[in-house]
Amino acid sequence: MTEFLALAALVRAAVAPTPFAPGLIELARPDLDEALDAVVTAGARDVVMVPLVLLPAGHLKDDGPAALERARTRHPAVWFRYGRELGPHPSLLALAATRAEEALARLPGDGPAAVALVGRGSTDPDANAELFKVARLLEEGRGLPNVEAGFVSLAPPRVEEVLERCRRLGATRIAVVPYFLFTGVLVERIAAQTLGWAARTPGVAVAVAAHLGPAPAIAALVLERATEVRAGTVQASCDCCIYRSPLPGFEHRVGVPPPTTSTPPLR
Repeated sequence: MTEFLALAALVRAAVAPTPFAPGLIELARPDLDEALDAVVTAGARDVVMVPLVLLPAGHLKDDGPAALERARTRHPAVWFRYGRELGPHPSLLALAATRAEEALARLPGDGPAAVALVGRGSTDPDANAELFKVARLLEEGRGLPNVEAGFVSLAPPRVEEVLERCRRLGATRIAVVPYFLFTGVLVERIAAQTLGWAARTPGVAVAVAAHLGPAPAIAALVLERATEVRAGTVQASCDCCIYRSPLPGFEHRVGVPPPTTSTPPLR
């Protein structure tokens, strides 16, 4: 929560005196409905909501649009518009690469290295696929060694599977990068699972990198996403969205209204 509010403060300072309010989807206040009501109360009649999500999963596709639809019902005279997810974006790639390089620099020796990029995980294959795209962009565009992607919940490969893959590919030094904006239970779980694996795996040095955090570059990206909306240049990709495209194994989801909440239990 502290990091979220720190990022919100950066954005607020950049957009002042335009009405601004941060909102959260679940587990904490203020929620999205309160945030949307707050900017309307402050005088806004054209409201842009930028989702603070890295990958296009359920929070982006379900919870955000649902909150906007509720706001339109409460405030029929106000125009509500929606931005796209934050990544992948060059500034996020640069930040993730920096986190990986910082962790690699802490590892002893000069043996073969690898990077394990760990995301939250989703039941939406579109979002999971995007993490693998980020991994390839980091490896091919940022010069990081052997970037392997995985997830801490809801989808394979899990943290220990990714670490084992890195080891089998010859790595003796592994940097684990949590691909998260803010810290929390899942970031802590990534660290715990990584250290547990390392304790059982002699001959491999492992370091857990910092998550992305409330960096000024992310605040600038939030403003960029808002500008896209106002300029009418939002280019959200729906090619692999399970609600629009008949992906193999997910054909039954096409055209189906999303659930009232898209947050499955963590496991």
